[in-house]
Amino acid sequence: MSRIDESRPFIPVGIAVLTVSDTRGLDEDRSGATLVERLEKAGHKLIDRAIVKDDIPAIQEQVTAWSKQDDVDVIITTGGTGFTGRDVTPEALEPLFEKTMDGFSAIFHRISYDKIGTATIQSRATGGVMNATYVFCLPGSPGACKDAWDGILSLQLDYRHMPCNFVEIMPRLDEHLKRSKS
Repeated sequence: MSRIDESRPFIPVGIAVLTVSDTRGLDEDRSGATLVERLEKAGHKLIDRAIVKDDIPAIQEQVTAWSKQDDVDVIITTGGTGFTGRDVTPEALEPLFEKTMDGFSAIFHRISYDKIGTATIQSRATGGVMNATYVFCLPGSPGACKDAWDGILSLQLDYRHMPCNFVEIMPRLDEHLKRSKS
């Protein structure tokens, strides 16, 4: 079963938070604020925070730029994962993923189902890796952000979490790129 190994050091990671919304500014962005509060409380570093419209090129541009920054290890987006015509975050980012993370969506939906029942099927939460950076796309509600952070990300972004975690494999995320250069 999972546990925290107190003999291992905590290693803070650099995280960027992107809110995808046509209607919110930073003052009204409760979901982004929820993520920032939780990641900072956990001891991680907020590298940047932004809001972009529900627009595929705008989402791709911001996430791609962050994924190329050496100090950004993780990008968390909130918003744009539903089914309305303006919800395009998965369409924007999944084509850019070098590897998809099906388990993230599955676990998110399991946690969400316990809280909101079948309404969880209205979310297309997803995750993947691009440019050796983890990317997680969350729904635009504070509750969904809390569920994803508390139930998944806080543990997987903690180097002390056993039996395994995302932090310990970060140095190896770009092995395929190094291999192709030699």
